[in-house]
Amino acid sequence: MKILISGGTGFIGRHFMARYPDYEYTVLTRDPARAQGQLGDRHVYVTSLDEVARDAAFDAIINLAGEPIVGRRWNDSQKQRLNHSRWHITQAIVDWIAVADKKPAVFLSGSAIGIYGVSQSLTFDESNTAMLEDFSTQLCQRWEREATLAVSKTRVVLLRTGIVLAADGGALAQMLPPFKLGFGGPVGSGQQWMSWIHMQDYLAALHHLLVSSECIGAYNLTAPEPVTNERFVKALAEALHRPCFVRVPAFAMKLLLGEASTLLLEGQRVIPKRLLNAGFTFNFPHIEDAMLDILT
Repeated sequence: MKILISGGTGFIGRHFMARYPDYEYTVLTRDPARAQGQLGDRHVYVTSLDEVARDAAFDAIINLAGEPIVGRRWNDSQKQRLNHSRWHITQAIVDWIAVADKKPAVFLSGSAIGIYGVSQSLTFDESNTAMLEDFSTQLCQRWEREATLAVSKTRVVLLRTGIVLAADGGALAQMLPPFKLGFGGPVGSGQQWMSWIHMQDYLAALHHLLVSSECIGAYNLTAPEPVTNERFVKALAEALHRPCFVRVPAFAMKLLLGEASTLLLEGQRVIPKRLLNAGFTFNFPHIEDAMLDILT
């Protein structure tokens, strides 16, 4: 299979390419030399879709590009970076598909469970829409609208991604240092929901959506059992054989991250209803098993 991929050097992209090494990848990247150093010299690297000929024949396009949304305050310049890193590349891919001589069979485009907004009381599946539209909701809505402009040309799948767990990147890697030192604990009340997924389940789900021609539209890429922050950090601490009692006050997160802290302090409970209905089976549906697999 020939795949054009954006975000190939990112947290998920590099894991996907390593798990499915037999595919032929063309990697869209801002820094080909750095990407080649990370991913190897057997792939094709381009800095712009202008470098990709109209008669190039890709079986699939996977769009995983995007500035990390958590970790920095959402000031105006950061919001612009977050928006541009998602919308611009998605628009460019859709424009390329429109003029390509041979259309790809499928376009898998990144999105996030932030599209549902935050709630401690509601449960969301793919049929739900946000009750309140905050920044992350608006970002994801526009992101998905841009991708769905390609629906008349190819099968479009929207990847509504939750918290992807692996030891070498993402949210879990940021949490590990204090927990390893025995200074981990819940954030805020600890009762906010965390909709997570083991990296290996994420990659398998992504591949399932890639090869299943009947899968179209939005899919939540989260484990079937979301958990509270308190249960999440307890499972993490137990896997590391460390205590879990140093609670991070909500006001500290608000001071550090401002508006961006809402994702950590409120969260959302998201169920992968369409993925389960599509016949996908999770290897790690429970957080305790996932943490043990990743950390031991």
